[in-house]
Amino acid sequence: MQSSFSQNLRWLCAEAGPIAQTCRGIGINRQQFNRYLSGGGAPSAHNLRRISKYFALTEAELLAPHAEFCATQGARLDKAALAANPSLLPFNRLFQNQARPLRRFLGIYHAYYCTPTWPGQILRSLIQLRAQDGLVVTHTYERASSQDGSIRQRGRYHGLASFQGNRLCMYETSRREGGFLSETVLMPEHPQQTSYLQGLTLGVSARPDQQPFATRTVWVRITERTSAREALALTGAYPSTSVRLDPKVRRLLGDQPPLSITPQTG
Repeated sequence: MQSSFSQNLRWLCAEAGPIAQTCRGIGINRQQFNRYLSGGGAPSAHNLRRISKYFALTEAELLAPHAEFCATQGARLDKAALAANPSLLPFNRLFQNQARPLRRFLGIYHAYYCTPTWPGQILRSLIQLRAQDGLVVTHTYERASSQDGSIRQRGRYHGLASFQGNRLCMYETSRREGGFLSETVLMPEHPQQTSYLQGLTLGVSARPDQQPFATRTVWVRITERTSAREALALTGAYPSTSVRLDPKVRRLLGDQPPLSITPQTG
């Protein structure tokens, strides 16, 4: 049983991304978790319950023989894909089984870009990429306010990411009903590093006229030493010359304003 459990746990962790992130999500010591992975120890009933809850599995599924476990989990992913509209299945497959190819990108980032809502300023938002059932789900948080209080922007978005053509592609929509779809395509500055990612974002501004726009974007990975609360507190709209912005981010963004379309009247 212990051997099957460690094999099953390694399978789940291969899909879930960085071990440190998994340990934080479960709320378990990394050294102790490593013993479970290596088969050097079995979890207590309490820890087994926490692990099963994190991976959304029953305790019996976690302890099943490894061959049976793999077959069950493979069928689960296939069932999720087939549950979608069959005519959209080729598109859905773009997002299936992306935890492995996107593993090195999983984590939390600050994203920087310019929008028509904040002319002359750079918006810094918080983005998380997390593995879930073979998918890579995304969560974005925007918070910005003008000094005079005339503009207050609060946004929460979620979506999916896929690795296609050596590019990270992300599609998101607002958590509120009727939200617009946005698309971001990114590439690492160098093939083996993920500290800085740059690319393009296509979205809709938060202004009343809801202008569609395209703009450059730069993502900077946040270290594990920075808590999510601290990272969220740093979001907002900054003057493009602010000393609080990384000079490298300003260089990668360049001086070009967002490309937007102004609705014609009359």
